[in-house]
Amino acid sequence: MTDLFSNSSDSEDILFPPKKTLLIKGKLFLLDEPLIMGILNITPDSFYEGSRLSGEIDEVLEKAGKMILEGADILDIGGYSSRPGAAEVSEIEELDRVMPAIEAIKRNFPETLISIDTFRAKVAEEAVKAGADIVNDISAGNLDPNMIPTVGKLNVPYIAMHMKGTPKDMQEQTQYKDILLEITHYYAKKMEECIKAGIKDVILDPGFGFAKTLDQNYWILKNLSYFKIIQAPILVGVSRKSMIYKLLDITPQDSLNGTSVLNMVALQNGANILRVHDVKEAKQTLKLYNQLYS
Repeated sequence: MTDLFSNSSDSEDILFPPKKTLLIKGKLFLLDEPLIMGILNITPDSFYEGSRLSGEIDEVLEKAGKMILEGADILDIGGYSSRPGAAEVSEIEELDRVMPAIEAIKRNFPETLISIDTFRAKVAEEAVKAGADIVNDISAGNLDPNMIPTVGKLNVPYIAMHMKGTPKDMQEQTQYKDILLEITHYYAKKMEECIKAGIKDVILDPGFGFAKTLDQNYWILKNLSYFKIIQAPILVGVSRKSMIYKLLDITPQDSLNGTSVLNMVALQNGANILRVHDVKEAKQTLKLYNQLYS
């Protein structure tokens, strides 16, 4: 990701489509090629055991440093597992998990972009104050009515994921007449809401595994380019998810190969950001994609 301007809050995107940019705290970044977002889960119960971190700063910095060395453009830090059946986490506990990690990573790797993975406005606000650069919300503001207005005041991009219901009941809400059209309408309304709140950059996440059946997940991935009508960057997060391991009758631990295959499909169909547990392999996938298509 190219830094076009430094500390210029008045900078405007004067590039012609299909170039995309992100304005992050007064700096304009050009998405001149897809980005890799590495997942840092400071949780004891995330669905993929290999992604769980205790929160010990040395452990967090070791994992963050490894991801950065392997080519991560963004680190996505979360303190609340969204998998079905995960334990409830209070706002205070979520802050206690993520804040030391954000502060330590920014102190040791100041040029690395950090995304805060939360559906709570207060956590988003405190995380951005501590150094986070992007807010990643699985509910797109539906679980906290203060989220979108808060992000509008923070001058950072907003990742808005599509989900119906909550992580507890989302898999009971997989009924759609036309899933592509319904998600598009959902985002048209969200974009309007975000623009009114002052959010300059919205990134779309179709929400693979969230209120979707296995077949629906693959239909969305196959038709990912459909969402380009929204004219916003698209994030794809399929890393080691059940759409891979259930179809292949394996475990999340054995799903790296399937993840790489689907990440390539996502890139071919227009993904701008890949959210992954395994940065090195995602970077290799991106290199192969660039050789084929650039």
